[in-house]
Amino acid sequence: MVWQLLTWPAAGLIWIAQEILETAEVDTDEKSRLQKELTALQIAFDLGDISEEEFLLQETTLLDALEAFEVASSTS
Repeated sequence: MVWQLLTWPAAGLIWIAQEILETAEVDTDEKSRLQKELTALQIAFDLGDISEEEFLLQETTLLDALEAFEVASSTS
């Protein structure tokens, strides 16, 4: 019983550290995904696969999502 009371804070800290690490990995994956989509969009436009209008529409959507993600990441 005493041992459990003494080790409980350490176990709690380990759990918190794991949660932070998992959140950071998800954030990194999401940011990376958005950046890859922007790159693919630029390539599609450069190759003439999409119109400038479609490019601008999708680019705005992706940049807004990336900005919202970065704002949310900086406040948490």
